Amino acid sequence: MKKDIHPDYHFIDVKMTNGDIVKMRSTYGEEDTVLSLDIDPSAHPAWTGGNTRLMDTGGRVSKFKNKYDGFGF
Repeated sequence: MKKDIHPDYHFIDVKMTNGDIVKMRSTYGEEDTVLSLDIDPSAHPAWTGGNTRLMDTGGRVSKFKNKYDGFGF
């Protein structure tokens, strides 16, 4: 590994939306910085597998599906 090209990897405190604080390693901020989350990772579809359906009535998603309907994806 080359020296002096990698970011500092240290421990920070991540404050969840319910107030719990989790200690994690990150390149964010400085040692013992507190990062407050705006979105709860236990309920957000990006972290839970995305089992929710996208509701869009005649908007961008519907236009995209209509445009590429014959491609089979």
